[in-house]
Amino acid sequence: MNAIADRYRVRADAFESKVAAVKADQWENRSPCEEWNARDVVGHIVDMHGVMLRPFGRALGPAPSLQKDPLGAFRAARADIEAVLADPVLAATEHETPTEKMTAEQHIDRVVSADMVVHGWDLARATGQDDTIDPEEVARLLPDAEGIPEEMRIPGAFGPGIVVLGPEVKVPDDAPLQDRLLGLMGRDPNA
Repeated sequence: MNAIADRYRVRADAFESKVAAVKADQWENRSPCEEWNARDVVGHIVDMHGVMLRPFGRALGPAPSLQKDPLGAFRAARADIEAVLADPVLAATEHETPTEKMTAEQHIDRVVSADMVVHGWDLARATGQDDTIDPEEVARLLPDAEGIPEEMRIPGAFGPGIVVLGPEVKVPDDAPLQDRLLGLMGRDPNA
C-alpha cells in the first residue's frame, strides 16, 4: 500500500467506527452541519465517494439503503474507493477537478478522505460520541484549512446546490488546534 491508501484506510476505519456506534434512535439527531442530521452526514460521505468515481465513468456499486443500513451503505462506498486506490493505473490516472488537475488518489486524499475526518467530528457531536480528532490529523489538515480560498465558502461556486464550506467561525488565537481547524471548516467547536 502507499501513504494515501493507508491514510484513507485509517480515516475510513475511524469514520466507520463512529457510524457503527450510532444508536437506532440517534439517526435523526441534528448535526453541526446546518440542515443535516446524523444520517445526512453519512449520506454526504457516501455521496462524495460516488463523486470520486465519476471521472472514471463509474458509480457506486450495489449497496444497502442509507435509510435502512447507513453502516452497510458506507462500507459499500468504501469498498468502491478502496478498489480504485488498490489499482495502480486507476490511482495514478489524472483528471480535472474543480480546483486543478490531479491524480485520482490525490483527489480522494484531499476530498473524501479528509472529509471523513471533519464529518466524523460532526457525526460524533450529533450522537454524543467522543469528538476528539486525532492530533496528527489536525496537524495534517490545519495548513490546508488555513489556505482555503474564500470562493470555496460561496454557496453554489462549484455548481447549483453545492456548498463546500460554511462561513469561518472565529475562535481565539490561542484556541486548541482542533478548535482552530473546526472554525476554519465552518464549525463552532463550542456549540
